[in-house]
Amino acid sequence: MTENIAAKLVATYFESWRSRDFDTLRSILADDANFVGPLGTAETGDACRQGLEGLSKITTDIVIRKMVTDGNDVITWFELHTTQAPPMAVANWSHIENGKIKRIRVTFDPRPLTGGKK
Repeated sequence: MTENIAAKLVATYFESWRSRDFDTLRSILADDANFVGPLGTAETGDACRQGLEGLSKITTDIVIRKMVTDGNDVITWFELHTTQAPPMAVANWSHIENGKIKRIRVTFDPRPLTGGKK
């Protein structure tokens, strides 16, 4: 896969999440996609979709600051805006296999969303 295709796939992921188009979002996730982040894990594409649908209830915006591709890997630095906390800086690492997002790893400081608890 070219880096351009990987970047477009991840851009679609973020735009689908931002616009709450979860059918499109799910269509670009592998059936066995998995997610690991500070607020939880998911082991299937359906579970990833459900997690993002839940988070979207408090999400007001997603502002992408930088996207870097390296083959089938895309790292996105973005600000997550929510109704619960000031904008939070987030790093998202997506790995693409067979034209779908297979793995998502996210890191950020969750304390603004969890009341200061780790």
